[in-house]
Amino acid sequence: MSTAGSGFLSHLADTTEAMQLDTAAELLEHAREVLGYGEKEPNELQLIALDMMGALCDVLRVAISRGHRLALTEPPACE
Repeated sequence: MSTAGSGFLSHLADTTEAMQLDTAAELLEHAREVLGYGEKEPNELQLIALDMMGALCDVLRVAISRGHRLALTEPPACE
């Protein structure tokens, strides 16, 4: 994926977005592993849910910044 520009900020944005998407993919794999084995502690499930929520916010931010809006009219509240 690449932004329209070829300058430093465009490269930085591309790198940051690639890292965010990679992190989300790694977190999804980790969640699959954790959720696939036996009983879970409530705090373990809460931690996975919070991490996944943060990764989803990053992925949505990337999609919105790239103009791939689905039915969203404004950026998600991810604070």
